[in-house]
Amino acid sequence: MILAPNQQNSKARGSLFIVSGPSGVGKGTLVAAALKALPNLALSVSATTRPPRPGDVEGVDYYFKTEEEFDQLIQNGGFVEWAEVHGRRYGTLTSEVNKALGEGKDLILEIDPQGFMQVKSHMSEVVSIFIAPPSLEELKRRLKQRGTEDDQSISQRLKTAEIEIQAKDSYNVVIINDDLEKALQELVSLITQKGNIQATT
Repeated sequence: MILAPNQQNSKARGSLFIVSGPSGVGKGTLVAAALKALPNLALSVSATTRPPRPGDVEGVDYYFKTEEEFDQLIQNGGFVEWAEVHGRRYGTLTSEVNKALGEGKDLILEIDPQGFMQVKSHMSEVVSIFIAPPSLEELKRRLKQRGTEDDQSISQRLKTAEIEIQAKDSYNVVIINDDLEKALQELVSLITQKGNIQATT
């Protein structure tokens, strides 16, 4: 269970920021850059059933779980949210969220709209940010440029993107990632305004 802000004692509770957006939109790049600009901002590491990719580090990129381990976490209330995306399951660990916020840290979650709606349903104090592409054509170009997907996978991700973009009005803020530096400035400005931390100079 996630505690409401007024259930915390003398230590100020951290703020929770949710960042969503379609695959290939650049949200991972933006979140990584925001973490560098805001050293006191913490990133929640998700659990996933997908196998590690080259360069992935356990506990840094994801907590890699078997299907059985993931099922056990669901049964034990171990997730704030979880969702199945492109045949793999991803979830945010309740323990990670409660620990960071309880310590007064601002926490950022990079999750899909399904996950955002789950968090929103039982935690009102969240700041939600949707990262949108300038167009679906540009998103397609970025996915191809990434070189990690075949044509069928890109097509599937674009179909998912169309659905996800329709959910953008449910978020507090929409940032269009047309220019990376501009989008980053918008993200950092929002976090410093709504959270408990300041950007480095």
